Amino acid sequence: MADASERINNPISTTELERRWSAVRKAMTESRIDALLMQANNDFMGGYVKYFTDVPATNGYSVTAVFPRDERMTVIAMGPQGLVRELPPEGDPLRRGVARFMGTPSFASAPYTAENDGKLAEKALAGCASGTIGLLGTAAMSFALVDYLKRALPKATFVDASELVDRIKAVKSAEEIGFMRRVAAMQDAAMQAVFDAIRPGMRDLEVAAIAEQFGHGHGSEQGLFLCASGPVGTAAVFGNRHVQNRVIREGDQFTLLIENNGPGGFYTEIGRTCVLGRASEEMHDEFAFVLEAQRFTTDLLKPGASCKEIWDTYNAYMREHRKPEEKRLHCHSQGYDMVERPLARYDETMAIGKNMVVSCHPTYVTERTYSWVCDNFLIGEHGVVERLHKLPQKIFELR
Repeated sequence: MADASERINNPISTTELERRWSAVRKAMTESRIDALLMQANNDFMGGYVKYFTDVPATNGYSVTAVFPRDERMTVIAMGPQGLVRELPPEGDPLRRGVARFMGTPSFASAPYTAENDGKLAEKALAGCASGTIGLLGTAAMSFALVDYLKRALPKATFVDASELVDRIKAVKSAEEIGFMRRVAAMQDAAMQAVFDAIRPGMRDLEVAAIAEQFGHGHGSEQGLFLCASGPVGTAAVFGNRHVQNRVIREGDQFTLLIENNGPGGFYTEIGRTCVLGRASEEMHDEFAFVLEAQRFTTDLLKPGASCKEIWDTYNAYMREHRKPEEKRLHCHSQGYDMVERPLARYDETMAIGKNMVVSCHPTYVTERTYSWVCDNFLIGEHGVVERLHKLPQKIFELR
């Protein structure tokens, strides 16, 4: 791959990859795990594969990686049947830390190919046939992969090792934080580009596409762009592309979430609302409250803080102010996954930690408003030390 350096989009440094591998192998040794097995088929919530290999899974095509405790990885992905590439000790520019790349043309839509990846993973795990294999992100793995391996390796012990890796992955290095600052700056500029270009007569989808195209021009590979328009005085709850056909009219409000990855493949997210005219007093009042709710939450984001306690405290705050309680998610870490642990939820077991990057997006709906704000925050030694997004926190009145 002679021209890899000009083809790869914002690679993470080899030094950073080695830091991750070393930290995980130390934890594997302490937990007596011989190898880790991971699989993903997208780069929205397929972060384990990206974290270990710096190469994302995309387009519904499965990427399976075996990470042994004492040797380089094996990666299994889309390719010709029987493809096996043995890589030199130094690896290659794309597949660093990988000893072997194996290809198979397997497709989730073709069930007779379901065991292809498992058969190749069995070969990669041959040295662990009687050992302990840690599974990462079982909710993202195919049933076929794990079912086949449990039958093929009956003497192996399979354990869920997600917690082991999550506690390492959630805490960002200086290099990772630097990339995430760049992502947040890209999203700020993308949102401003949308507000500069939006006009009556455009469909919601066309406006969201401005943000997506801006991202592609500044290092983004993939993302989510949820939006909705509507008359002031209605609750314009955003949705995905399938429900973005409405034509925007003079005086309408428009709400947009930009949650795309950027340089390095990291995710942050920003949410703002604009009006092609003037916002109502009620919109301003409700927005002022969501800013207070966000500040209330970020004051709770201190190293060691219990996510369950944050959840309970936030909902008590909402009840006290006679606002709807959060029933979904209003605060969570981000990185290679759009939603990464820890999550501020009633059932999260991880605590907030220093050098985590946390998204906070308090949101609620009333009969006449959809009120929310979304930004990312860096956690320091004693709490939040930086709002990564610098775009003003306001309703943008454009006419």
